[in-house]
Order: sequence, then structure tokens, then C-alpha cells
Amino acid sequence: MIAGSLLTVYDVTSYLDEHPGGDDVVLAATGKDATDDFEDAGHSKSAKELLQTFCVGELDASSTIIPELEISSKKEATNYSQKLMDLTKQYWTIPVAIVGISVVVGFLYLRKK
Repeated sequence: MIAGSLLTVYDVTSYLDEHPGGDDVVLAATGKDATDDFEDAGHSKSAKELLQTFCVGELDASSTIIPELEISSKKEATNYSQKLMDLTKQYWTIPVAIVGISVVVGFLYLRKK
């Protein structure tokens, strides 16, 4: 939000799951001046007070240096089955080597009898 030439910066990451309008609404406003979006939504006085608890500082609006943002979604982080599939594709040689060694050891064991 603009206050003169300063932008107030908020980190609402911990509130994303609780936001009544959903996290998509908040994520769409990430990294930009969301004053108009916030005001247009008709937030209550208690919502405005809650917002102040997420204030992390101010940023000079005239600054040419804009911090890089990393936007991630918790929805992506919970896709464990896809991560497991990716790992098995990447490290397929380990189980193959274990099976191969087991076959060789088994063959040598049976040969000695």
C-alpha cells in the first residue's frame, strides 16, 4: 500500500490457508501494489487490523531496485506421488544394481553347494 513514496510490505504467507477469498486471490496480488484490490474487496475494520500484523516493513516506491520474489504454492508441495516418481526415474540404477548383485551372490551361493 502506498504511503507517500513508500510502499508498505506485508508477508501474508502464514494466512494463505485461512484467507476467506482463497489463496489464489492473495497470490494474484503478490509483488505489486495491491492497495486498490484490497480496498475494492470491502475488507472490514478487523481485516484491516489483522493486515497490520503481517507488516514486514516499507519499500521506497521510487527505488529502481526491486527484490526478486519466489512465489510457490502449497498445492505443489503436497504432490508426493509425483516427487516419488521423479526420484525413481532419476535413481533407477540403485535398485537395478541391488537386484544384479543379489542374483550374482545367489548364483555363487548355489554353485558352492
